[in-house]
Amino acid sequence: MPVIFPATYSTLCPEALASLVSDRYGLPGVQCQLLTRGVGDTYSIVSGGERSILRVYRSSHRSLPQIKVEIDLLLALRSAGVSVSYPLADLSGTVIQPIDAVEGRRHAVLFTYAPGRSISRLNDNQLRELGRQMAGFHNVSAIIDLGGSRWNYDLSTTLFEPLEKLQPYFLEHPEDHTWLVETARQVEARLAQFDTGRFSTGYCHFDFLPKNFHFEGDKVTFFDFDFLGYGWLVNDLMTFWDHLFLDVYNGRITQEEADGSFAVFVEAYRSCRALSEDELTAIPYLSLGFWLYYMGFHTTHDQFYIYVQPHHLKLRTNFLRKAFTGLLRQDVR
Repeated sequence: MPVIFPATYSTLCPEALASLVSDRYGLPGVQCQLLTRGVGDTYSIVSGGERSILRVYRSSHRSLPQIKVEIDLLLALRSAGVSVSYPLADLSGTVIQPIDAVEGRRHAVLFTYAPGRSISRLNDNQLRELGRQMAGFHNVSAIIDLGGSRWNYDLSTTLFEPLEKLQPYFLEHPEDHTWLVETARQVEARLAQFDTGRFSTGYCHFDFLPKNFHFEGDKVTFFDFDFLGYGWLVNDLMTFWDHLFLDVYNGRITQEEADGSFAVFVEAYRSCRALSEDELTAIPYLSLGFWLYYMGFHTTHDQFYIYVQPHHLKLRTNFLRKAFTGLLRQDVR
């Protein structure tokens, strides 16, 4: 019997996945196409003119208990009327599908398709919808208890642990790593001025960029909860604020336009959920944790190796220097 050479990661055959989905979900004429690789591989599923999304998780990225937490939260959000892409059960009522791949056991979940498309520039109605739906998500995620399988977002996990992971990759430019550490300490000192013990906590999406929600007209649907974790809920508002900040930085909109858009979004959020002035003011300082967390994540998985090469780290650090030299002196109002 031939021996199959071991693998750490394989790309599953779309035709075989189409058969699996057809058999387990009772769907006719299933067509399957690989869309993207990431924390999980994402496939488009089409059957009878209806579209859905199959996510095949990598065991090195997400464990079965971590996947279960994501599924449980999404089902709770759906029950509460929050507009999310949610998991579908197969003919036997099973949601998480085990798959024995070359590298070992993987798990797949079939999700409803988020109708519409990603939109970078939102109109006022869309900003209000985004604010209300995010608040609705937080109204659920702040009170639900899903156990401790997911990770926490705090100053340690978003600032200092990523910097420890990154240090070996800054051998060519150690001064850049030193600057990042010093800036992280400044952020820590700024946040210590707030009563963060009164910040709302719960499960955060931590990646509310336009690529992770679709608009159909003025109706939004959230998806891609890969980085779901527990922490200050204002982190989610911060990730959308980062999107506007990047648009200003890259000259796509003016600062006045960004401020106006964020104000509309925050007003809508506050119409459904309380948000303190301290939480709002903390947003630019929390932003550094967003960038460092994902930079640190890139050190832990082979497919993101390009992002920790010296030239890429130099580009990212130069951006952060330009951004945070002025940003740390500003408050968000």
